[in-house]
Amino acid sequence: MNVAGPVRSRQSSHTTSSYDAKNKRADGGSSSSSGVDMYLDVPSFELSLDEFEEFALARLKVLRKIEEMKARNLLPDLYRSQLDAAIKSNLRSNDRIDVASHFILRAAYCRNEDLRRWFLTQECHLFRHRLESLSSRGPGNRGSGNGNGNNHDELRDFLIRNDFDLDRVSAIEKERLRDKLLCVPGTNPVEFNVTEYYRVPFVQALELVGRRECHVSDGNAYVPLARIVSIVAAKFRSSLSRSLASAGVMFRQVVSRDEKTRIGPLLTSMNSQYTGPGGGGTGTAYGIDGEGTLTAANVDDMAARSMPLCMKQLHRGLQRDHKLKHQGRLQYGLFLKGAGMTLEEHTLYFQREFTRIMTGEQFNKQYAYSIRHTHGKEGKRASYTPYNCTRIILGNPPQSGAEHHGCPFRHYDDASLSALLGQLKIGNTVDRDAIMAHKRDGNFQLACSRHFEAVHPGAIALEGVSLDGVGNHPNAWFSASVSYYNAKSKKGGGAMTDGGGMTVVKAEEGV
Repeated sequence: MNVAGPVRSRQSSHTTSSYDAKNKRADGGSSSSSGVDMYLDVPSFELSLDEFEEFALARLKVLRKIEEMKARNLLPDLYRSQLDAAIKSNLRSNDRIDVASHFILRAAYCRNEDLRRWFLTQECHLFRHRLESLSSRGPGNRGSGNGNGNNHDELRDFLIRNDFDLDRVSAIEKERLRDKLLCVPGTNPVEFNVTEYYRVPFVQALELVGRRECHVSDGNAYVPLARIVSIVAAKFRSSLSRSLASAGVMFRQVVSRDEKTRIGPLLTSMNSQYTGPGGGGTGTAYGIDGEGTLTAANVDDMAARSMPLCMKQLHRGLQRDHKLKHQGRLQYGLFLKGAGMTLEEHTLYFQREFTRIMTGEQFNKQYAYSIRHTHGKEGKRASYTPYNCTRIILGNPPQSGAEHHGCPFRHYDDASLSALLGQLKIGNTVDRDAIMAHKRDGNFQLACSRHFEAVHPGAIALEGVSLDGVGNHPNAWFSASVSYYNAKSKKGGGAMTDGGGMTVVKAEEGV
């Protein structure tokens, strides 16, 4: 699949072996001394579908972190430190993850103007941060001024590798141009002697020329190192913007024909993926004061109280039939994992239900392995992520009364959904009508959000309750519900704690 848009052609193609040899260090990190990439070459190494999704979500967490920090107007030092931490924890300074995740998200975010604009903005912030970090490290990050130093080797190597036509101005020439260079607005006379200047064709510095932020002579622009970053960042933005526009033209035919059933659904739902707590499969369902986990002992209470409708129906189906079909086991099992249920508790809970209609030996032979596989303890030991709402909605619908997976707002008819809402004692006609209206209009995620509001009155005003992701991910719905009841308990809402440590709040009438 290639929806990357126009890319640069190099003499040596990136086959799996050549790419790894070029980029892989012995310690598994990036062999590129710069850690910065213009993403001009589409990688050709192979990824499994699980790696495809895992890498994309890792980068998506970083880009959303950038958006969040920019919205909060963090101080520069705090912004840099938090972004460095996000990059380290998600992309792990690994070229393979970094390059693959960029092109996967480029393919996912190219399909309309709003998505392209968002992706372009965050990627440019990430690129500039890495480039500025590169220009400020190395032996002696300020030039000695004598023209003989070997400072900024990493930045210089990066510029050469990416065909930036520039060379460093010698100390003799810089002294000759001292008066003219000092006349450039923004130049600091105190730091002039330790500032590196580069000579570049003025056509590569038109933005700086237009703002009169460099000296131009004989067709060349004399640019201080700090402003080289602006030139490179502008070229990166222009290149990525063109590639996104080109990829957008190809996107529809790729996902509707070539990859309709394989990666098409992943690409089309990527922008709505939930990446908060529980979204990566390692989150926990927090009780009061951050304590407690979801266990086999408290799962029945928590299902009645804090699970979204899709998971509540799976739980009811398991209680009724003492068994779940394959799709149901995956959907519900990954949700439980994301909500903090450990492998041991997950196995104990399913064993408790399944062995009501089968022997323990049958359970161990037929189902225990798949539970361990879900938790990354078998097979290739991958960390599977819980299904988000888009994946559940677009997935295969239940085919019979023995299947309980899917989204009730999407896969139930109007009469069945209305009856179910009545069973849940959602007696407010306004709430029920609003939910049904969203369902009929095809706004299934809005219907789910409206259901949350109906059963958690006043949640938006409660301190400590985040509604981020509610309606986009079942685990976000569950986490917000647990936080809601914990917040109410702190105000004297009648909380009690079960044997597993999870805070339990008696459900109010109508919930």
